[in-house]
Amino acid sequence: MADGDRPTDLDDPTDRGLLTDVAGVAVGHWTDAAARTGCTVVLLPDGSVGSGEIRGGAPATRDVALLDPSKLVDRIDAVVLTGGSAFGLSAADGVMTWLEEAGRGWPTPAGSVPIVPALGLFDLGVGDAAVRPGPAEGRAACEAAATGHHGIGQVGAGTGCTVDTWLGHDRLRPGGLVAASERLGDVVVAALVAVNAFGSVGVASQEALDRVRSGAAAVEPPPAVGNTTIGVVITNLRLDKTGCHLLAKAAHHGLARAVFPSHTRSDGDGFVAVSTGSVDPGAEAPSGPDAERRSSRDGIDLDLLCIVATATVERAVLSLGSSPL
Repeated sequence: MADGDRPTDLDDPTDRGLLTDVAGVAVGHWTDAAARTGCTVVLLPDGSVGSGEIRGGAPATRDVALLDPSKLVDRIDAVVLTGGSAFGLSAADGVMTWLEEAGRGWPTPAGSVPIVPALGLFDLGVGDAAVRPGPAEGRAACEAAATGHHGIGQVGAGTGCTVDTWLGHDRLRPGGLVAASERLGDVVVAALVAVNAFGSVGVASQEALDRVRSGAAAVEPPPAVGNTTIGVVITNLRLDKTGCHLLAKAAHHGLARAVFPSHTRSDGDGFVAVSTGSVDPGAEAPSGPDAERRSSRDGIDLDLLCIVATATVERAVLSLGSSPL
């Protein structure tokens, strides 16, 4: 079932903002509500620069290694967030084909190769594990993509998401896709996150520690239900690949502030950070060892941008509401 923007939201996200608040970004979903899985594609403007950061012990990723600032390719065409664990990464095949037909991709002598990093989450334990997003579903998400209200909640990659896994199967509650954005003048930072956390949302570390001490959070063996939080953070401020890498790190700081515990051995938490580059950093770039940090527009330097990214991801994730311990 293709699902663009039907009303499956956790709530109306208008006040928090959407990923599509960054001009030129389109988001589409494919959802199978019965099987409790799906995928989400983020289509990016030409020339977008990207990097990423993976934390935790159980990642499912595709083409994330090339996002390292030391690698050659610095442009990406789309990002896929998918359920189905490693099986679901094949949804990126359909996205690549769709983009190839649109003339997008990294130029090579043999033709353009679309660059489509994909992040997968584990939702096989909550629905029909035999149903996973694949190439056809990735293509359907592209065809459903729109630049307006993209839907959040139990839709796309958020369909089978849960949280509170570490508390035991009987304490699970729904996760899902969440979004938020922030504006500083003409600079926009926006996040879209599929929250499928082993940990709990919005709890103080002391509360969690007290639960561990009481023995109420024993997870041996961990429930085979769901884990791994994945997301995309996008800004319109022009950054290079290193700047995007730091933005992805900042996104993880936001996750760690909102989910406890996060980045566990059972999680494969990952973020891709993207700069569409439509807002010029401004005056001639400064020089010196801290030049990147001091690159700014109206006082917005990279450190400040990372603070905004951290806060935006935290605000998006906390919209799920705090877990009752």
